[in-house]
Amino acid sequence: MDFEIKPKADILFEISWEVCNKVGGIYTVVVSKASQMLSYYKENYFLIGPYFSEKARGQFQEIVPPDDIKGIFSRLEQEGIKCHYGKWLIEGEPKTILIDFADFFGQKNQIRNELWETSKIDTLNSGFDFDEPMIFSWASAKLIEQFILLYKDKKIVCQFHEWLCAAGLIYLKNRNLKTGLVFTTHATRLGRTLAELNLPLYSMLEGVDSDQLAYKYNIYDKHQLEKAAAQASHVFTTVSEITGIEAQYILSRKPDFFLFNGLDISKFPSFEEIVIKHRIQRDRIREFILYYFTPYYSFDVKETLLYTLHGRYEFRNKGIDLYIKALGQLNQKLKTSNNSQKTIVAFIFVPSNVRGIKPGLLEAREIYKDIKDYYEEISEELKQNILYNLVSNRNISQSELFTKTFLREIKSRILRLKKTGLPPVSTHDLADPNDIILKAIKEAGLENKEEDKVKIIFYPIYLTGDDGLLHLNYYESIQGSHLGVFPSFYEPWGYTALEAAALGVSSVTTDLSGFGRFFKEENQDQLQPGIFILDRFGKQDDEVTDSLSDFFYRFSQFSHQDRVKNKLRAREMAAKADWSILIKNYIQAHNLALEKSL
Repeated sequence: MDFEIKPKADILFEISWEVCNKVGGIYTVVVSKASQMLSYYKENYFLIGPYFSEKARGQFQEIVPPDDIKGIFSRLEQEGIKCHYGKWLIEGEPKTILIDFADFFGQKNQIRNELWETSKIDTLNSGFDFDEPMIFSWASAKLIEQFILLYKDKKIVCQFHEWLCAAGLIYLKNRNLKTGLVFTTHATRLGRTLAELNLPLYSMLEGVDSDQLAYKYNIYDKHQLEKAAAQASHVFTTVSEITGIEAQYILSRKPDFFLFNGLDISKFPSFEEIVIKHRIQRDRIREFILYYFTPYYSFDVKETLLYTLHGRYEFRNKGIDLYIKALGQLNQKLKTSNNSQKTIVAFIFVPSNVRGIKPGLLEAREIYKDIKDYYEEISEELKQNILYNLVSNRNISQSELFTKTFLREIKSRILRLKKTGLPPVSTHDLADPNDIILKAIKEAGLENKEEDKVKIIFYPIYLTGDDGLLHLNYYESIQGSHLGVFPSFYEPWGYTALEAAALGVSSVTTDLSGFGRFFKEENQDQLQPGIFILDRFGKQDDEVTDSLSDFFYRFSQFSHQDRVKNKLRAREMAAKADWSILIKNYIQAHNLALEKSL
């Protein structure tokens, strides 16, 4: 802990739509750094979020507030703002106030009117997706206002996350209350929209008329609110350099600080555990691969490398398109190369809408389980036979190891496993027959033929640890792989790549991700960097696809020792993104905001 940097504020309020309300990456940010915040602000650190009873159940423990805070709550309830005081059941159990703003919705038009009068935010045609967070954040600001009025002798800083909480910052700024205001953009609303529309975001930034584009794509209310908060804040921050570039043009303000996203690395496996955990989860995946492919043909799973891509279903933003194209190219290279005996099994762990597990796969799983159970019944006898023959220095024949009955029964079961045709490219039947991932797989020539050196498996469900197939959770699926692939086009930070590194798994990403740019300079001259970063900024997709394919081939040629070195290097690099290091940026931002507010 670097306590050379000390907070100048007496009280910190952190406001996020994702406090006790898991929606996206901000939840991970807030949860993983809470204990570090507590180490600086102690009992004077408060998190504020929306109250949704179902979301709060199991992670929020309500308790009776102190008398002074109880008085604040009583006054607010008269305005339709009901506050729940307690602690969030995460590391450190920080003080948390959840706001039930259902009865405050009657103030919608007055709030909209003030936003227009003071900040020219056009909310005339806004919908519920705008109004709900607007009203919550306005209510949160009224809560903070009461604290400021009560504790007039205290220095207070407020940090608001994303456009979802921007209205609250504007409320406090309009009233010129003595509090430092920090606004954090994790991804600009317009930038994400342009990227999702497959527009060349970064090449069109210079000279962009962001307000006009926001109207064109019908996100003007959210964009204007976000821009106004960035302008009004004492300190404006983004979570990465790449988002800072985006914000400079779209929100017309350069960030004062980069608040890089981190993890509590102490919660992840040690160097000693990495290899052991990889072997355990890898073998579970190998068993799945056996019953997935063996009904149709066989290959040596011990000479197989596992490439994995995890993420939301954002075909271009997450680089799923490049991943599939590069795998298609790799398949051709490996089939014409005499230098590799490796087979690549490439997973796409991206949730989609599914109808159910493919019936043929369920049948194969049950037959395989039956074979395994039957084998395990005689495994002790088999071990004894092997031991006796080894000690006796005798050649071991099949007939000496297995009885005729066993061989007959096991062959019968194996014959039941056999199928005609080709292994499916997806574990599930998808609801959309025109699914773009399936279409891209077909266009890349990835058909899971016997002669293909790259096999592909689209696994379109959430990894819960109990899904009827792999039974792996998210972290376990990463641990079992050899390479995590994250070739994103739009990735303000990139927690999946950081989590892979923290789990001791090599990964490849791009310099269009905040995570990639964070490590790029330090990694560029390393022979075994662990985290491989491709140039994508200013590059055409075809050029990046070729680079990714070349890298896939090069990684497939690594020796076991090379892969282990990269695993350990990845874990070493992840430690540089520990919250104990990165949290000081937050403290600096808070201190500067306080100075500017006085």
